[in-house]
Amino acid sequence: MCLATVYKTTEDTEEVVLKNVSKIYVEGHSVRLVDIMGAETVIEGSISFVDLTGSVVKLDCPSA
Repeated sequence: MCLATVYKTTEDTEEVVLKNVSKIYVEGHSVRLVDIMGAETVIEGSISFVDLTGSVVKLDCPSA
């Protein structure tokens, strides 16, 4: 089973948003993440990087 850790990146920061992500949906200007327990998180931004062998996904998010 391939699960990912998703990171939210801005110009000067990078932080973990969600671990054990099993599904990712791109919905307009946001990304919906679903973990193995079914918990959902929606982040405004776009996918900027995916490493399938390292189980890493990075989201480019606007600064708050």
